[in-house]
Amino acid sequence: MIILYGIPNCDTVKKARAWLSEHGQAYTFHDVKKHGVPPAQLARWTQAAGWEKLLNRKGTTWRQLDAAAQAAVVDAASAQSLMLANASAIKRPVVDWGDGITVGFDAADWAGRV
Repeated sequence: MIILYGIPNCDTVKKARAWLSEHGQAYTFHDVKKHGVPPAQLARWTQAAGWEKLLNRKGTTWRQLDAAAQAAVVDAASAQSLMLANASAIKRPVVDWGDGITVGFDAADWAGRV
């Protein structure tokens, strides 16, 4: 079963959900704002994709952090701590395909998975 992790009002998440539906892919949506991200799951994502790819440094949440908080993110542990405290700091969507994960939406990449 495909699990899509994200925030419902995120434009990229909306595109991803529409793409999955258009391609007949059943999935479960996990709202990270409402339900958070289990620490073990975040650790798995970090290991699979790397904390640099998983941390959304272009988003509003990152830009609203003070310089000290941003500077404190220097490795996987500090990035995970920030992402657990601020689920919006995770690049979206994260999709668990069952045999791996992807971060962000890339229709060409996804087409090879279905």
